[in-house]
Amino acid sequence: MTTKKQFNSFDEMLSDSDVPVLVDFYAEWCGPCQMMGPILEQVNTQLKDRLRIVKIDTEKYTELASQYEIYALPTLVLFKQGQPVDRIEGVLQTPQLVQRLQGLL
Repeated sequence: MTTKKQFNSFDEMLSDSDVPVLVDFYAEWCGPCQMMGPILEQVNTQLKDRLRIVKIDTEKYTELASQYEIYALPTLVLFKQGQPVDRIEGVLQTPQLVQRLQGLL
């Protein structure tokens, strides 16, 4: 289950997290992005105490998309201690995504 939470800034959200943050950069019109929703719910269930998942709409937050050079959707970026440590472009199924993330958490 994802939760909605307000932050003053993206950097504040990253620095306030006590676990790594997986950011899903997406757009409403993006078909593959819609496919990632249920996959991320399953990943969240399996890794809930070790990871926080955040969705960022690239249409609303164009400056963040530019800052992190998001050119393909969906793009997942894993942040640890506020720094990007891994990047995944496109759709990965739950087992592959969990396996990749477990090696980094």
